[in-house]
Amino acid sequence: MCSVEMNLAARLLAVGDPAAPALFFGESVCRYGELRERVEQCARRLVAGREPGGPGKGERVAILAENGFFFVVAYLGIIRAGMVAVPLQTELTTGTLDRIAREAGIRKVMASRRLGRRIADWATQAGIEVIDEAALAAAEPLGPVDFPEIDPAREQASLMYTSGSTGTPRGVVITHGNIETNTRDIVEVLGLTAADRVMVVLPFHYCYGLSLLHTHLAVGGSLVIDNQFIFPEHVLQEMVTRECTGLAGVPATYQILLRKSRFKTMEFPKLRWLQQAGGKLPNAYIREILEAFPSVRFHLMYGQTEATARLSCLPPERLHDRLGSIGCGLPSTRLEVLRVDGSAVTPGSEEIGEIVASGGNIAGGYWNDPEETARYFRGGRLFTGDLARVDAEGFIFIVEREREMIKSGGNRVGAKEVEEIIAELPEVVEVAVVGEPHELLGEAIAVFIATVDGASLEAEAVREYCRRHLPAFKVPERVVFLAKMPHNASGKVVKSDLKKLLA
Repeated sequence: MCSVEMNLAARLLAVGDPAAPALFFGESVCRYGELRERVEQCARRLVAGREPGGPGKGERVAILAENGFFFVVAYLGIIRAGMVAVPLQTELTTGTLDRIAREAGIRKVMASRRLGRRIADWATQAGIEVIDEAALAAAEPLGPVDFPEIDPAREQASLMYTSGSTGTPRGVVITHGNIETNTRDIVEVLGLTAADRVMVVLPFHYCYGLSLLHTHLAVGGSLVIDNQFIFPEHVLQEMVTRECTGLAGVPATYQILLRKSRFKTMEFPKLRWLQQAGGKLPNAYIREILEAFPSVRFHLMYGQTEATARLSCLPPERLHDRLGSIGCGLPSTRLEVLRVDGSAVTPGSEEIGEIVASGGNIAGGYWNDPEETARYFRGGRLFTGDLARVDAEGFIFIVEREREMIKSGGNRVGAKEVEEIIAELPEVVEVAVVGEPHELLGEAIAVFIATVDGASLEAEAVREYCRRHLPAFKVPERVVFLAKMPHNASGKVVKSDLKKLLA
């Protein structure tokens, strides 16, 4: 077995022309030839820095850095060295960081200048080596070293901690083979080539953001990194200037662009595709995008960290007649919707079951958590916790996540259905529905809304709109307006925080 051929990092960097741009960040450009050299040097630094008798191959090395050249070099360098990359949210408290470091046996953290300074005292106390951006850049070039051989089917490339929006973050064990399989499928579905250039506003510590890195490097394409989505007009202008062919986002990305920028009225000469995942974008916003960009292919995708990144895609040509569906499984992924007894639901019926996935992109489980692994990973399959139905053609429609289903007055109410209706109101930027404890109903429906600046939407107007479009038991009891929704580091609305506001 040849480690150069089997190592994920080496394979991702094998295609791009040395003179072609791989990464854009601000005014700077990193070309493939330079990126290869920087990754090799990073990997050599890690291998040469191993302590005698230390963990070596398979050692978990954390990354604490904002999106940028350093993150990419650190991530690929760790994997190239035969170690395991552990990308972490940049907003983690030192308490959470300490818990993760102990749980994963982390002895090294590769950190950006800013975050390296922030964790310096903690690292010293914890006995953790910090390899910061400045130290890596100043290191003397090292000669060739022997990198370990890799079995892509068995050996880890990364340990991805889930966002923790509904509880304590858990580490998902991702192999070299998991990433290769999922990358190959996404490239095929999106039709990516070396000519593609994606605008990246999603963090690389999030599996969706990393999938953009994997897929574009794999075809020799390029990524434009912009960490200023708080100024959406700046991002849009850079898309024009850098001639981006694609944009990927979570629901909040598109909701903000549609309601708080000139997105719909601007022209993007090179834009050929949009990609959305990370939750359900309400149909009202999808229709707006289709109307504004009729010649741009809009890929609605569904995934989980436990599936490396993506599980399914709704083909752009089926958006009009299958709006609201997550589509079908990717080429290497089998998706089933199963009853509690393990049998398949009847296609074309209103019967609801749980989405169960299998394929080469499915992770091996959670790090050091046999109980949760046994709960969600059974018989080589991932039990997603998402409830869905299947139409006569096999297209899957998610109804709700099991743990987010609201049980009100003996009725089961899917938050997504209520959110879809309220999102039709033009004053709404974002909407989130949660259950609130209620003495008589068990749970009442509570709605949180962030509106367009200057909007005069009132709670009773929202309830009245719901009465006209929903059964009475699905009309919200409470409507709360927020200046801004609480988001996690991946851009998803944190419903647990909303429930705390109610309490």
